[in-house]
Amino acid sequence: MSDLLGFVLSGLVSGALYALLATGLVLSYSASGLFNFAHGATAYLCALAFYELHSGFGWPAVPTALLLVCVVAPALGWGLDRLMFRKLARVGETAQIVATIGLLVALPALGLWVVELLEDAGAPVKPAENQFGLPGVGPSPAVSWQLVDGVGVDSDQLITWVCTAVVAVGLWVLMRHTPLGLKLRAAVDNRTLVELRGMSADRLSSVAWMLSSALAGLAGVLATPLLGLSAHDFTLFLFVSATAAVLGRFASIPLAFAGGLGLGVLQNLVAGYASFADSITGFRTAVPFLILFAGLLLLTRRQRTAGTAASDAPPVDYLTGRSWTRRWGPWTVAAVLLAVAFYTVTTPFWSGILAQGLAISLVFISFTVVTGLGAMVSLAQATFVTGAALVAGLLMSHGWPFAAAALAGTCAAAVLGALVALPALRLGGRSLALATLALAFLADQVLFQMGWLRNGDTGWEIPRPVFGPVDLNDDRAMGVAMLVLVTAAVAGLSALRGSPSGRAMLAVRSAPAAAMASGVSVVRTKLLLFTLSAGLAGFGGVMYASYNTRITATDFTAMTGLIWLAVVVAAGVRRPQFAVVAGLVFALVPHLVSDYVTESVHLPVILFGLAGLALANDPDGYCAAVPVRLHRRRAAVSAGPPLPGSIDMRLRRGGAPPQTPDRPSGSSSSAGQAGTALELRAVHAGYDGAAVLHGVDLAVHPGEILALLGSNGAGKSTTCKVAAGLLAPGAGAVYVGGRDATRDGAVRRSRAGVVLAPEGRGIFPGLTIEENLALRLPGKGERDAVYERFPSLAARRRVAAGSLSGGEQQMLALAPLLLRPPQVLIADEPSLGLAPRVVDEVFRLLAELREAGTALLLVEEKAAEVLGVADTVAYLAQGRVSWCGPRDQVQADRLTEAYLGIAAPGPDRPEQAGPEQAGPAQSGPEQAGPASPGPQASRTRGVVQP
Repeated sequence: MSDLLGFVLSGLVSGALYALLATGLVLSYSASGLFNFAHGATAYLCALAFYELHSGFGWPAVPTALLLVCVVAPALGWGLDRLMFRKLARVGETAQIVATIGLLVALPALGLWVVELLEDAGAPVKPAENQFGLPGVGPSPAVSWQLVDGVGVDSDQLITWVCTAVVAVGLWVLMRHTPLGLKLRAAVDNRTLVELRGMSADRLSSVAWMLSSALAGLAGVLATPLLGLSAHDFTLFLFVSATAAVLGRFASIPLAFAGGLGLGVLQNLVAGYASFADSITGFRTAVPFLILFAGLLLLTRRQRTAGTAASDAPPVDYLTGRSWTRRWGPWTVAAVLLAVAFYTVTTPFWSGILAQGLAISLVFISFTVVTGLGAMVSLAQATFVTGAALVAGLLMSHGWPFAAAALAGTCAAAVLGALVALPALRLGGRSLALATLALAFLADQVLFQMGWLRNGDTGWEIPRPVFGPVDLNDDRAMGVAMLVLVTAAVAGLSALRGSPSGRAMLAVRSAPAAAMASGVSVVRTKLLLFTLSAGLAGFGGVMYASYNTRITATDFTAMTGLIWLAVVVAAGVRRPQFAVVAGLVFALVPHLVSDYVTESVHLPVILFGLAGLALANDPDGYCAAVPVRLHRRRAAVSAGPPLPGSIDMRLRRGGAPPQTPDRPSGSSSSAGQAGTALELRAVHAGYDGAAVLHGVDLAVHPGEILALLGSNGAGKSTTCKVAAGLLAPGAGAVYVGGRDATRDGAVRRSRAGVVLAPEGRGIFPGLTIEENLALRLPGKGERDAVYERFPSLAARRRVAAGSLSGGEQQMLALAPLLLRPPQVLIADEPSLGLAPRVVDEVFRLLAELREAGTALLLVEEKAAEVLGVADTVAYLAQGRVSWCGPRDQVQADRLTEAYLGIAAPGPDRPEQAGPEQAGPAQSGPEQAGPASPGPQASRTRGVVQP
C-alpha cells in the first residue's frame, strides 16, 4: 500500500506539470486556433532564466520566479502573438505547424546563446546546458517530510502541488465568473461573432497567449529541480502534456487539467507495476506517447470535407506554359556548374561539405513528396532515415553488397512508413503531425533500443561503395554521384507531378471530397504518398550514412527531424529543387557562421528556426517568394500605371454603371448622403481575386427597412459582410451616419452602432442563455427585462444556447437589440429554417426596431413576407443593384427576374424573350410601373403575383 501511495504522490508531481502545460496549450489553441509546438520551449526559456538569475546572479528565488511567471512570460506571449501568431492564424495549417516548430528550435538555442554572450562579457552566469539536480523555488536542498513508512514528500513537490491547485482554482474563477473569461469562452465558440459584437478577437487572443505563456513559465520554473536544464527533456515534456490536451479534445480546460494529473499517475504506476515491460527497453518512458497516439485515433474528430472549397490550393505558378528551357534551364546550368566545381575550384573540405548537403537533399526531397504533394505534415522522417540506415548497416555486416543492402533498407523504411500511415491517415493537419511525432518518439525509445538492430553505441559501419573504376571514397566523386541521384529524384518527382497520378495527388491535396467524387481513392493516394516519401527518406538516409561511413541509433533523432522540416519548408516544400537548395544551405551555413561570425553552435540552430518563423509572411517559402515577387514587379513595370477607372471596367464586364433613384452611382462626393444611417457607394468586393459585387449602391435611412432581394449567388451575403466590416471592399466606400467607415473593421463598425445578425443564428452555442445575454446586456435589470418579454428564455436561462430550437435561438439573438436598439441592423436571412409562426414573430420584432429608429438592411428569400414590412426594395442580380425603389412600385416581373434570372412576360417583354434579349433591368423610378402588392396578391414560391 505504501508503494502505491508513493507512486501516486510522485506521479502527481509530474502530472501537475503536465496539467499546467496542457492547460496553456488548450487555452491558446481555443482562442486562436493555433497549436503551439513551441510551448515547451517557452517553459525551458523561463527555467533557464530562473536558474541563471537565481544561481548565477544571486537573485532571491521567490521574487525571481514571480517576475518570470507574472511579467516576462506574459510579455513573451504578447510579443509573439503580435509579431507572429496573428499572421499565422491567417495562413495554412502546414505553415502554422512548421512555424511553431521553428520557434521550438530557435527559443532554447537563443537562450543558451545569450548565456554564452553573457559569459564572454564577464557576467556571473553558470554552465546551463544539460545541468541536473538544480535548486527550485523552495529551500535548497529541499526539505523532506515522512508521511508514512517509505513514503515521503519534499518541499519542491509540495510547492508544485500548491501552485497547481491555486492555478486550477484561479482559472476556474477567471473563466466562469469574470467578464474576461466570458469573452474568452465566447471567442472559442465563434471568433467571427465576437468581432461582430464589438469585441476585439485579436486582443482576446493576446490575453490567451499571455495566460498560456505564464502557465508555461510557471511549469518551467517548477520543473527545474525535476528536469534540470535539458531542452530535449522539456520538449518531451511538452509532447507528453499534448496527450492531456488531446484528452481534453483541445477545447476543455478542466478535462485537459484532469488528464495531465491522471497521465502523471498512470506513467508512474506503469513504471512500478508493469513487470511485462521489463524485457522491453524504453517501454515505460514511451507510455505517454502510446496514449497520445491512441487518443488521437480515438478522440480526434474528422473534419467534414464535402461541400467545401479547396482546403490547400497551391499558389499560381507563373512559369506554367513556359518552355522547358525557361523552366529548367537555370537549374540545369547550376547543376552542371556544381559538378564541374567539384573537380576545379572547390577544396577537399568544401567538396565534402557540398557532398554532405547533396546527400541530405535526398532526405529533404521526401518532405516535398509527403507535404508538398500530399499536404500531410510528417514528423517521423528522421525515423525512416535511421531505420533504413540501421537495416542497411546490419545487412552489410553480414556480407551483403552495398546496392542490395541499400535497397533492403529503403524497402524497410517504406514498409515502416506504410505501417505508420495506415492508422494515422484518417487524421489530418495538427493531429497527423502529433501522431507521427508520437511514433517517432516510440521508435527512438523502443524500436531503436533493440540491441540486434542498433549494435550498441558503436552502431554499424556503412562504407562508401565502389562501382568499377568509380570510387566514392573520394569526396569529389561522392559529390558528383550525389548530384546525379538528386537530379534523378527531382526529375522523377517533377514527372510524377505532371502525370495523371500526380494530378490525382494534387486533387487530393486541394479538395479531397471533389477528388473522391471524381473516382480518386483518397486513402490509397495518401498511403502511396506516405510510403513513397518514407522510402525516399530511407534511401537518402543510407546515402547520408554512407557519406559519414557509420550509423548509430542516436545520429538522427525525432528532434533532428523537426529541424529538417523547418529548414526545407522555409525554403519551399512544393518544389523538389527548393529542397536541394535547403540541403545545401543546411550543410553550408554552420561552417560559414563558424568561420566568419561566431564559433557558437547555437547561432546556426537559431537561424534555421527563424527560417521557419518566416512562414508567417511567406507560407510557400523564400525560394518561391523571391522569384514570384520579382515577376510581379516586372509585370507591374511592363504594364505601366493603371488607367483611371480600370478597376471598375475589369469588374463590371462592360456596360453603364447602375443608377439608384436618388443619385448616380458614380458620384464622387467624399461624404455620405445627409440623413443616411448606412450607405454603400460603388462597392466592389470578392474573395481571393474572384469578384462578387460590381459597383453596389445602397442607402438606408433611420427608421427604414430596406429589403435586399435576389436569387442565390447574387451577392446578398457578401453585401452584408461588406456593410458589417467583415469583408473589405476592393473599391468604393462605406459610410456610417455620414462618416467614411470604409477602413473600419467589424469591431469598430459594431462599436459605431452597426450590428450584423448573420445568416443562421447570431448566438454562442457553447454559452448559456444567461451568458449570451450578459455579453450584450451586462446589467441584471436589462436581462430581467428580456426574460419578462420572453418567458421561454427565462425558464431555461442556465441551458446552453446551442440546445434551443431555431426560433428560440433567433429570439435570443434579437432580444438584446430591443433594449439597446442599434443605429443599423443588418439581418441576413433572419427567417431561415424557422416555422411560419416564428417567422411572423421575427418580423414583428424587426418592425419594432424600425419604430425605435433603427435602420434595417434586411436580406430575405421569402419575398412575400418581407414585402409586408419593407419600406424600400432593392434587387440584386449578379453583383449589381438592378433596381431600387419604394415598396409600392415593386412589379411582379421584377421579382421574377430577381429570383429566377429571367424576365417575366409583360406588355414590353415578349414571352419568348430570354435573359440575353431582355437585358438587365434598368434602374430608376421612371421605369417602375404602378403595380404594387396588395391584399389580393397571391403567393407562389415566395414571388408576389398580381
